Amino acid sequence: MRPALVAALASALLAASAGARNYPSKPVRIVVPFAASGGTDIMARSLALAMSPALGQPVVVENRPGANGIIGADVVAKAPADGHTLLLTTNAYTTSPSLYAKLPYDTERDFSPITLAGSAANLLAVHPSLPARSVKELIALARARPGQLTLSASGAGTPSHLAGELLKQTAKLDILVIQYRGTGASLNDLIGGQVSMTFGALPGLAPFVKSSRLRALAVSSPARNAALPEVPALAEMLPGFEVLTWYGLLAPAQTPKSVIERLHREVVAALAGSEVRERLAAQGYDPGGMLPEQFAALIRTDLARWRTVIRAAGIHLE
Repeated sequence: MRPALVAALASALLAASAGARNYPSKPVRIVVPFAASGGTDIMARSLALAMSPALGQPVVVENRPGANGIIGADVVAKAPADGHTLLLTTNAYTTSPSLYAKLPYDTERDFSPITLAGSAANLLAVHPSLPARSVKELIALARARPGQLTLSASGAGTPSHLAGELLKQTAKLDILVIQYRGTGASLNDLIGGQVSMTFGALPGLAPFVKSSRLRALAVSSPARNAALPEVPALAEMLPGFEVLTWYGLLAPAQTPKSVIERLHREVVAALAGSEVRERLAAQGYDPGGMLPEQFAALIRTDLARWRTVIRAAGIHLE
């Protein structure tokens, strides 16, 4: 190797090492690729409040919604790889590559996973007029009435849509999935009895279940949820069925390993604090904290899993 090249490489390594030692040298920005006040926003702001004192710099949350999380993710993919611009996103990150023909970034090459910050189960809920009080009865009813039962989804390619498609494929059901523009419209028609069922985030649907406006049949987590312990997991009837909405933190690719490790430690510490833990538990979230390599493995698994579901359902978005 030529001396000039060796010197350049050594200089670059020293600069990266110095940058990591001085991290953070300015405010840290967490980009949330969804609107304010949603689940991702709640998670980001909870972490930001707890991490700011530990990092010695302000941690600010910036909402950049649009295109199922793609716009905000692209902002982070093109940001300097110094740990000062981060992405807090959901598993929409792993469904977009199969939903859209082309993305402005590479999901696996343009980001460095930091950790899974938390997750929330989805709830399968039906209108009380539906003569099904269990998943077994729902499956029997759907098979007796092919094409007649309806499932409302908050939008094409959303978790509620994909959970519904996975249910159809796993249980081999003929159910009509109806797309709405947003959770509010989807939920209103379910409560009004215009549709039969929906999948939705447990924190959002639980109040309607407790007021008997909806009937909960199952949670989509591998095991029962403490918020509704009497409601079984779908996996009890359909082994292996699991649909969680997860919230993960990523940095631009090539961010120094020491910075990734520092951020992982601070997120884990924030999640362990009583204030953050209690705030998230009240919203129905389970805390995360997995290692960067574990989160990277989860991303790879999710990419393959949803690719299969989306292709089988024939879903394509522009």
